[in-house]
Amino acid sequence: MGTKIKVTADDNHQFDAYLAESNGQAKAAMIVIQEVFGVNSHIRSVTDDYARQGYHAIAPALFDRAEPNVELNYNSEDAKRGMGMAGQIGMDNMMKDVAASIQYARQQWPNLKVGIVGFCLGGSLAWLASTRLDPNAAVGYYGGRIAQNASETPRCPVMLHFGAKDAHIGPDQVATIRAAHPEIPVYVYETAGHGFNCDQRKDYEPESAKLARERTLEFFNKNLQ
Repeated sequence: MGTKIKVTADDNHQFDAYLAESNGQAKAAMIVIQEVFGVNSHIRSVTDDYARQGYHAIAPALFDRAEPNVELNYNSEDAKRGMGMAGQIGMDNMMKDVAASIQYARQQWPNLKVGIVGFCLGGSLAWLASTRLDPNAAVGYYGGRIAQNASETPRCPVMLHFGAKDAHIGPDQVATIRAAHPEIPVYVYETAGHGFNCDQRKDYEPESAKLARERTLEFFNKNLQ
């Protein structure tokens, strides 16, 4: 459904991004931020889904700074490889590419607001984008670094999703976020673990994924019009 485009960050790093455009008149633009597994078939499917929902959607390849065309599978070996690349690149460099993706969307579609949705690594980046950049709305799924950056203040509406059975993000972290930001809707799905939105992961939980998607789309429909 989508195509590959090139985006340039402010440090002149050029990276690939997967673009899926709405068939009809778009309601907004959406930046879809990857997990530690790259812009793989799952992230492309999420991007395609947002296009079907009326968004021009872009998924930047944040691992291009380490290696081009990274598409990893959901196993422990690839998870370690992805985490290694994320550590090698660093959050600040990935944020440059998120910022460039927002700027690209605004240049291409100047009349549209821009939202961000991110998963795992991307969930943390969506949070940091809401506090450090200028999206119009942001949603983060199970971002493991949100709690440690909970002292930062979002500049736009934010929604967060977590799984109660997440082995990587404990209830203490969710409590930290809620205490710091009681104004933000933070949803915890009792039967869900880490990665519950991804139908290629063992922790996929379809009912939680469906409810989180409904809440997310309603949130974006409200805040990106």
